[in-house]
Amino acid sequence: MTSKTLDPKLRGDALLEALESGEVRAASPSPNGWVVHAEVKAAILDLFREHDIVDMPGGFRDKAPLRVRTFDEASRVRLVPGGSAVRRGAHLGHGVVCMPPMYVNIGAFVGEGSMIDSHALVGTCAQIGAGVHLSAAAQIGGVLEPAGASPVIVEDGAFIGGGTGVYEGVRVGARAVLAAGVILTATTPVFDLMNERELRGTSDEPLVIPPDAVVVPGTRPAGGDFARERGLSLSCAVIVKYRDARTDAATALEDALR
Repeated sequence: MTSKTLDPKLRGDALLEALESGEVRAASPSPNGWVVHAEVKAAILDLFREHDIVDMPGGFRDKAPLRVRTFDEASRVRLVPGGSAVRRGAHLGHGVVCMPPMYVNIGAFVGEGSMIDSHALVGTCAQIGAGVHLSAAAQIGGVLEPAGASPVIVEDGAFIGGGTGVYEGVRVGARAVLAAGVILTATTPVFDLMNERELRGTSDEPLVIPPDAVVVPGTRPAGGDFARERGLSLSCAVIVKYRDARTDAATALEDALR
């Protein structure tokens, strides 16, 4: 969605259908960077306020319009049996593969050809690009409130390793690689060894991981005499290189899985 205003007729099922088709998004790329559509997030919040919790098939209970999504052959989405769920109002592009158990929440956008592996979460309004690999137990946090806050964004071709966590509106650039166990929040310090610089975000301007960066977990010394005497360290993340042919080979998806 590129319009700055949301059609007031898009309420309830119409809003959910527009989100599912990708016609409406909580945030979208533009020539000047990502644009957050606060009115879309506000409409999702209104949907929660306006509807009661009801019984649903399978023993579920949720807000009335938010039944679990189903997919047919035309969607070209592969949803493997085994305890996964995609909530209404989430967009899954053609060729997305979902390995059980996994979960995608309302307002999320997952681009075509991406893989969501077992125990992975795509949180509320998170924006996942095309050809992204979310490895087992990757946690992509949701950001619904405040409505104007940027959601977590993972751009095209990124590889998100097992057990990673990306939260609080962090943006991961195209084709970046997060190694297993990396945890990123809005203010996580990231040390770029290749360019000898420190990257930090704020609560208003969350952290941005550069395109093609290869990020691994790291530590940094804790300040103060008490910490030094005890050899204490704090967690951080470290950019050890930028993506090359060897990295591409190491992160390649198996065609057989698709």
